[in-house]
Amino acid sequence: MSFDFDAVVVGAGAVGLACGRALSRRGLTVLVLEKEPAIGQGVSSRNSEVIHGGLYYPSGSLKARFCVEGRRALYAFLDSRKVDYRRCGKLVVATEAAEAPRIEAIFQQATTNGVEGLAHLTGAQARALEPALAVHSAILSPESGVFDSHGYMLALQGEIEDAGGSVVVSTPFERAEPLPGGGFTITAGGEGGATLTSRLLVTAAGLGAQDAAGRIDGYPADRIPAGHFGKGVYFRLAGKAPFDRLVYPPPIPGALGTHYRKDLGGQAVFGPDLEYVDVEDYSVDPARAAAFERTIRRFWPALPDGALTPDYAGIRPKLHGPGEPQPDFQLRGRDDHGLDGLVALFGIESPGLTSSLAIGEAVAGMLSDG
Repeated sequence: MSFDFDAVVVGAGAVGLACGRALSRRGLTVLVLEKEPAIGQGVSSRNSEVIHGGLYYPSGSLKARFCVEGRRALYAFLDSRKVDYRRCGKLVVATEAAEAPRIEAIFQQATTNGVEGLAHLTGAQARALEPALAVHSAILSPESGVFDSHGYMLALQGEIEDAGGSVVVSTPFERAEPLPGGGFTITAGGEGGATLTSRLLVTAAGLGAQDAAGRIDGYPADRIPAGHFGKGVYFRLAGKAPFDRLVYPPPIPGALGTHYRKDLGGQAVFGPDLEYVDVEDYSVDPARAAAFERTIRRFWPALPDGALTPDYAGIRPKLHGPGEPQPDFQLRGRDDHGLDGLVALFGIESPGLTSSLAIGEAVAGMLSDG
């Protein structure tokens, strides 16, 4: 049978575009569908733009593997495409002796995960790097950094289009129906939209992952994991950035916690926190500044009163609710849902941006092997 495309990808965030690039690099004709009027308008544009080293994630997990593989590939890709980044390094800090065992456990996990260049620092050594830091001891991860995530996504789009593929915006995915001989009939574009055929299908819809899977005829409803919205807000500092490196306290349940970064423009940004919400609400309540100030002053006591201004919010596509253990990335293929030629992605939150190139290669491999 002749198909309009070899592969259709639902979602033009970082992960969807990375999947499209990986499939294009295998010589396939690729169409990426995006419901928003521009690429990367969801999870991919509302995060910390941090390149994670791969410190925290459980041994043998996809997060541990893809974060390290993806980070190594990402730096090389950013160099090749002249996308701006700063490999500034990260300090994971214990502000008191009681937190030291927690960061030591992170060091051991990071070592198991194959993270390069890690170092234990005493409080004095950490303050030699960042004099304004209040710290008992710390871990230095020199491979962590910050980057221009939108420039990165534009470069991914460019590679897809250079290979003859297309990225189409303002075109929501409506439905997919498996064809008897393999492949899918796909309807997209809303009222008056188009119908096309594709041999392969990838859903990388972020917060809409569950909805996208539910629009595929024959996808077992009991194989669609429950989704939760984990909202986090950010505050920006009015004044000079106090640190050059990323500064992270020990993680909180379900997330990495409120951290510090100096962005590529040289400004200091703090966040995100974590609040479970029921709807996509990107407002930032100025009253949350008080909780941020308390957290920040544990590692930066010199934070001036009233120096934080509300900045932006993001929502993470979590597969766990409050108090539940944090699960791994979910890349679900035929063995899970029974449909040939389909990979459905769920729960691609942090470190999904850092991991995106590795996720794309894994998805392309699943479809090629299948």
